[in-house]
Amino acid sequence: METLNGLRRLLAAILLIGMSGTLVELLLLRHLEDPVQWIPVALLGCGLLAVPWHARARSAGSAAVVRLLMVLFVAAGFAGVYYHFTANVEFQKETDPSLAGRALVWKALAATVPPALAPGVMLQLGLVGLAYTYRHKER
Repeated sequence: METLNGLRRLLAAILLIGMSGTLVELLLLRHLEDPVQWIPVALLGCGLLAVPWHARARSAGSAAVVRLLMVLFVAAGFAGVYYHFTANVEFQKETDPSLAGRALVWKALAATVPPALAPGVMLQLGLVGLAYTYRHKER
């Protein structure tokens, strides 16, 4: 049981560091231009409140809140990759209408603004958070 508690503390620390860094990065990049861009910012803010709350309370309710947030992180990660990728495809088509197929996909994936796979960090954080609350038991 001691090993499991230590692992949970480590996962919580990794999660808090990852959420903090990602939130700071999004704020520095001004990832706030439209309402959809606020979603990861809001989720990260909520996560930064919920994880310490759960670490202290260790209740079924706090675990459920963290799990729900982490499922939303995963969904936001998938949605973000989709939005970034489609924006890149549209941009690549505008700049070079002859692009299609595999060449277009690779160009869209390699684009740096917006980075197509960057939202995958939300997916990773969500999975870490789900591992953190896996088989949670109240004190």
